Amino acid sequence: MTTHPDFSSPRIAILGGGPGGYEAAMVAASLGAQVTIIERAGMGGSAVLTDVVPSKTLIATADLMTRVGEAGELGVKFDVDGGDFVPAMRADLKHINDRLLGLARQQSTDISTGLEHQNVRILLGSGKLLDNHTIEVLTADGTETVEADTILLAVGAHPRELPTARPDGERILNWAQIYNLDELPEELIVVGSGVTGAEFASAYNGLGSKVTLISSRDRVLPGSDTDAAEVLEEVFERRGVRVLSRARAETVERTDDGVVVTLGDGSKVTGSHCLVCVGSIPNTAGIGLEEAGVALTESGHIKVDGVSRTTAPNIYAAGDCTGVLALASVAAMQGRIAIAHFLGDSVMPLKLHQVASNIFTSPEIANVGVSEAEIQSGKYQGDIVKLSLKSNARAKMRNHKDGFVKIFARKGSGTVIGGVVVGPNASELIFAISLAVTQKLHVDDVANTFTVYPSLSGSISEAARRLHVHM
Repeated sequence: MTTHPDFSSPRIAILGGGPGGYEAAMVAASLGAQVTIIERAGMGGSAVLTDVVPSKTLIATADLMTRVGEAGELGVKFDVDGGDFVPAMRADLKHINDRLLGLARQQSTDISTGLEHQNVRILLGSGKLLDNHTIEVLTADGTETVEADTILLAVGAHPRELPTARPDGERILNWAQIYNLDELPEELIVVGSGVTGAEFASAYNGLGSKVTLISSRDRVLPGSDTDAAEVLEEVFERRGVRVLSRARAETVERTDDGVVVTLGDGSKVTGSHCLVCVGSIPNTAGIGLEEAGVALTESGHIKVDGVSRTTAPNIYAAGDCTGVLALASVAAMQGRIAIAHFLGDSVMPLKLHQVASNIFTSPEIANVGVSEAEIQSGKYQGDIVKLSLKSNARAKMRNHKDGFVKIFARKGSGTVIGGVVVGPNASELIFAISLAVTQKLHVDDVANTFTVYPSLSGSISEAARRLHVHM
């Protein structure tokens, strides 16, 4: 039977309540669609409940502890022992984890409330496609069938596990389980030096754990800006994080009072806890994709085009299940694009070179657009200027010693095509460069825009001024 969509009030079903799902639901509802969103864990999905919101809240506490620990260099004294007292801080991990999980639940509730105000129907349960217009949902009350003119899949991903390092939730952990701890790990071994591994290594070091980071690659953050990774490695060394490069974890085993990690060369690393961060697996198995005609890649991700269409008629996909870029912002954009395309609203295909991303280590690492590696390889012709924050007046005032601003401009035209910021609040500072990349601004447009003095953003305009000289 062929179902013809009623574009005056089309029925849209969304499987998955993460950023790709709930953002799409809000857009669809605002455009007059009848929207049902199906979620098994809670609105916000893993991004809100077990991933982005909890981890960044944890990092915020670690950053505060780091700043307080360095307060003496700014002249802040504590009236103990004649003012020479250095505060002996302690992370109350139970309080920290209770708070961050509470914030995650509150954020989830806020999302639910916002959706309900737009008359989005929220259906709690596990969904499975019967065809490209029908989802069967297993709820606490039984089975319900949802029919729709179009379906958006935003089913996310879950932590990848190693067969020889099965998490037990107590000593061997994945990133969704680590918030169950009540006491700070004395010696935390982090397996995996990608974004997640580096963030947790940085955070737990700031909280007071002795951290060992095991990297199978030559350096931390493989694939990221080389200069940025070098800054982070220098900070790790200064703060006591032990980085084992070119070391592959073969097994992780629990002992009576901790864990032991056996490396590829046979050597062993012991600690009190081990956090395994070795990527994620899309939640695409067993949800009826084959029956609906949705094709997968070899990695199990859903194949999508630039407007989030799958290979099945009337089915779209967004977020980590697509393997495009594992970022909440990208998931949300994919979801919004899908809805706009289906409803015939104005739409532009997803442009990955406009995506800004941030690594929430200390210091933060943000980037947007073309990378320096792409320029050096000859893929793009560009000029590069890099300014250390050591020369920035505001950075000196705040005792920020690590970081830089780097801007890339297209050779000849002077258009801003990319950039990197390493430093405090890089996630906020990158927006100026992101705006320049998206709007195809000339370096002179950036250079001639007023910045506050003193400010960290002043280094962005200064870098742009220096690029004017190169043309």
